[in-house]
Formats: sequence, C-alpha cells, structure tokens
Amino acid sequence: MISDNSTISAISTPLGGGAMAVVRLSGKDALQITQKLTQKETFSPRYATLCRVYDAGDVLDEVIVIYFKAPHSYTREDVCEIQCHGGSVIARRILDLTLEHGARLAQNGEFTKRAFLNGRIDLSQAQAIAQMIEAKSLKAQKTLARHLCGELSEFVQNARDLLYEALAYSEVMIDYSDEDLPQDLIEKLMQKIDLVLGRLEKILKHSIARNGILEGFRLSIVGKPNVGKSSLLNAFLMQERAIVSDVAGTTRDRIEESFHIAGVYVKIIDTAGIRESKDRIEQIGIERSKEAMRESDVILALFDASREWEKEDEEILNLLREEKDKKIIVLLNKNDLPRQIDQDQLKEFSPIALSAKEKEIDSVLEALEKVLNEEESDDVMLSSANQIKSVQDSIESLRQAKLELANGVLELFSYNLKDAICSIGAITQPYESAELLDKMFGEFCLGK
Repeated sequence: MISDNSTISAISTPLGGGAMAVVRLSGKDALQITQKLTQKETFSPRYATLCRVYDAGDVLDEVIVIYFKAPHSYTREDVCEIQCHGGSVIARRILDLTLEHGARLAQNGEFTKRAFLNGRIDLSQAQAIAQMIEAKSLKAQKTLARHLCGELSEFVQNARDLLYEALAYSEVMIDYSDEDLPQDLIEKLMQKIDLVLGRLEKILKHSIARNGILEGFRLSIVGKPNVGKSSLLNAFLMQERAIVSDVAGTTRDRIEESFHIAGVYVKIIDTAGIRESKDRIEQIGIERSKEAMRESDVILALFDASREWEKEDEEILNLLREEKDKKIIVLLNKNDLPRQIDQDQLKEFSPIALSAKEKEIDSVLEALEKVLNEEESDDVMLSSANQIKSVQDSIESLRQAKLELANGVLELFSYNLKDAICSIGAITQPYESAELLDKMFGEFCLGK
C-alpha cells in the first residue's frame, strides 16, 4: 500500500480538437471533490451519471461522471472520471477546479504507480500499459495485451514456484545432512533446474528473435549502384520518396521510412550503392550501407537481371554470405527487360523476380510477410530490456547452480538458486527504492 494519502488529478486524454476529454481523480477525497464540482450528493458506483460542472455558480459544462469505489478501480482507491466536451479549454478548467478543491496534480505515471503499489497490477503489467500506448502495430498491441492480462506474470510465478521447491529440497539436505534422505533428491533437483532453465532459454531466444514485433523490424535494401533500390523503396511506400535516376551513385546516404505489412511495423532503409569508389562522400555512403546490413533484421538484396554478372555483384554476394544470422531475400529486378544475369550465381538464395519500376512487387511482399511471420508463436515473450536482462541473469545463476550441484556443494547451489529467484522475480515485483520507482513510472504519460 502507498503511504501518500493525497488525492491526485490529471487530464487522461490528449488535449486538442477531440470530441471529448476525461479528467481523472484518485484518492480518498476523489468523490467529495467531484460532488463539490457537480453540486450532486450521490453517485452510484460504476454507473454513468449525467450532470453539470459548476464554476463559481455558473454552468461550465454538461458531463458524464463515473465513480469507481475502492478497491474496485484502476488504482484500488476511490476514482472519479469526469467525461467532458473536448477542446483545449473545458478540460483544463475542470482540472483547475479539482486542484482548487483539494486535489494535487498527478505526476507522470502516478495512477499506474498507485495501481502497482496497491497490488492491482505487477511491474510487467505496468510496463505493458506504457508500451501499449506507444504500440506501433497491431501485433505489438496484441502481444502487450497478453502481458496486461497476466500471461507473463503467470510464467514468472510458475518458474519461481519450481525454483522455490528446488531451494526447499536443498535446504533440507543441508540442515539434515546427518539424516537418511532419499537418494534421488539430487536427481530431482537437477530435473527441476533443467526444466526451468529450458523454459527461460526458450523465452529468451524467442523474445530476441521477435523483438521486431514491438520495436519494428529493420529492413535494408542493398545492391550495386543503379540496380533499382530507390525504385523499390518508392514501390513499397507508393510514393516518390527517393530520387530515381539512370546516373549511378544518386543515393549517397541512407533514407529511412516506415510502413505496415500484415500487422507488423517495418522500418525500411534505402542505402547507397555498394561499389569501389574514390569519391569520399560516396565512400561514406557505402560504409553506411554496410552498417545498415549489420543492423537489419531482414536484408533485401537487389540484383539487376538485365545486366551480366559483374565484380560488384560478387562483392554483394560475399557480404550476404557473411550475414549468416540475418533473414535474406534476394531479388532480381528489371524483370521487364531481357534477362542477362547468370541466375545460377544466386541459386543458394532462391531469387525472386520483380520489376520495381513497374510496381510489380506482389511476390516480394508475400516473401517479406512470410519471413516476418515465420517465427510466429503463441509462446509468451519478453517486451523490455530489463525483462530480458532479468532472464539472462537468472539463466546465468541457474547454470552456475548446476555446476555447484554436480560438485555436491549445496550451500553454493542454494546461494545461486536464490540469485536466480531474485532475478526472475524482478520482472514482476522488483525490490526497488522509492526513487527508482519514481524514475520508472515517470517515463509514463501524464494522466496514466
């Protein structure tokens, strides 16, 4: 429970030209302040009540008030939500009136912080709320909704329960080392550790591979100069975003844009053509192209089907072979012209033919959609850097615990087991100082 018993107030909707706005109050005086503003004595919990807000005796607005009686509210405190007409004036004035009647302005994320401190949600759910507000794609939204519903919390709790069982076995063996204990205890301990370790390693690998769902997948278009990279970018975006020219080396710097495909947010990068050049500016652009390849989740490698195989094509092919961990889609562009390239040079990548100039890219979009969704899974995934770090730390502690158990050093086994429990538990209920909690929730938006 929180020690601060003040009543907080904030506008919970964006200010601007929207049709409506919401002013939210939470705390012991939320109902009393709302009654003063509306000059209405009673509000039925969870019922929408049409009434008026008064300002110095004059009607300010006709509003709808919903009263959530503690503990059945977002913060587990008394909460009142005043739904008023939108714009930039009314909501601000209602907020000012709540402050004049005893509320204080809420800090960023303070409603969610109170929900966390009052046990309404855990940290993984709080983070899901913040990320849902910033979600860039439908799939990100659905993933975070599963966190909000407690899926990650349940995973963490199950892992902690198994580790606590293992710790209990270990402590019994330490405390009663002179007693006759079952001979299979060590084996049972190892089985539990292996079970949890396997689950953690799986969720870590899956989360890292699918991180693009939340942050957006990075795609880079690479190839030698004048191969049609800018035309492909324009075809994706359905607008003339990049300059298209017959002159080689037109694109000298990376161009970044974004779009959605199959519910996934994609950041696409058009890069400078890769070739040998004495032009210092072009050299910088080429180096940035190679850097974009290293940073990307998916590489779209473009080759000119209307020209014979060249040294520059070979260089691109060698760069692709170095990126073994990347998803690579090889494209033969200019399919509308007579084919001259030796396609066998690219057979290891099963190239796809297209004409970017003619906007004939349906086959590319299908391949791209398949690549982006090929690791689709119903498994729970981690959604933030601190969650990934917690799992990595827990895995490291469990691996060390296994070594100590194999050597028969139960005290160190228990020590590492406690570290693992602490690390995995930090995903949902970390031991944090008030200052750190303020910093964490201060990154949330105002009114949430």
